[in-house]
Amino acid sequence: MFKVYDLFCGAGGFSRGFAEEGFRIIGAIDNFPPVAETYRFNFPKTTLVVGDIKDIHPLDFLEIVGEEPDVIIGSPPCEPFTAANIKRLEYPLDRLYKDPIGRLTLIFIRFVGDLQPKVFIMENVPQIVEGPLKDAIRKEFERIGYPRIYFNLLRADVYGNPSRRSRMFISNIKLSPRPAKKRVTVIEAIGDLPSPEEIHDVPNHEWLPIPRRKRRKITYLGWGESLVFYRGSRGRIYTNWTRLHPYRIAPTVLGNSRFIHPFEDRFLTVREHARLMSFPDDHIFFGGRSVQYEEVGEAVPVILARVIAQEVKKFLVENN
Repeated sequence: MFKVYDLFCGAGGFSRGFAEEGFRIIGAIDNFPPVAETYRFNFPKTTLVVGDIKDIHPLDFLEIVGEEPDVIIGSPPCEPFTAANIKRLEYPLDRLYKDPIGRLTLIFIRFVGDLQPKVFIMENVPQIVEGPLKDAIRKEFERIGYPRIYFNLLRADVYGNPSRRSRMFISNIKLSPRPAKKRVTVIEAIGDLPSPEEIHDVPNHEWLPIPRRKRRKITYLGWGESLVFYRGSRGRIYTNWTRLHPYRIAPTVLGNSRFIHPFEDRFLTVREHARLMSFPDDHIFFGGRSVQYEEVGEAVPVILARVIAQEVKKFLVENN
């Protein structure tokens, strides 16, 4: 069984996909205790270190876990790179080398360099390769012994995820998963869930109240229409409080997303958001309600992680 470290593990979407494909997740790191609680509950056999990854030497982490990884996966924070961040630094290279959060990407590279896994996969937003960033990241990986780097841009909905999500997966192997035979719509993903107002035993499926004035405005929203608009980098307008179209794929689920149910004048629950990110219902989220939404929105969709894991498994078997 191939072994995996998950850096910046979050709520465990990336780990979940690999675990479902038979990988053993032996080590993980995250610095936010409520998120770590979620990860620890769902991966009780994994050695989880809760702390600032900048203060953890890769060889010390190896000693704590006690086993070397075949694969290192991870999702360094995307805030310094995403166009949705109005405060991101103007010059692309500054986002990697000067932004303290952006430099966490270099920490991921340091772990890969010190531990030399057979495969690594680093997930982030597509803008992480904007302008000169692509060459800079390639050179950083070349410097630590990986001369061949692939920039795999994958769309989660192509592989059966009920919401859109385009992400860059930077790896030392090419990732070309086979597309799903059909797309999954919103209603196919969440339509069998009971109303959160009913008595049920579905975890993370609690009613989230909406102020009365906002609720009146929501009643007039048609499918695909939004109540909230905000400005991102370079003036691009983003939306929130969007009423989902039941027979289409949902927009990208973000940490601050609060979707409106297609047929009811209410927010989707955390569980419904999780369904849109292909989490199974037995994946439980902890922390305050806002933290739970963020855990879901910042995850790698499980079904996308799973098809990536299939590609990795194929490579490892062929090159073992």
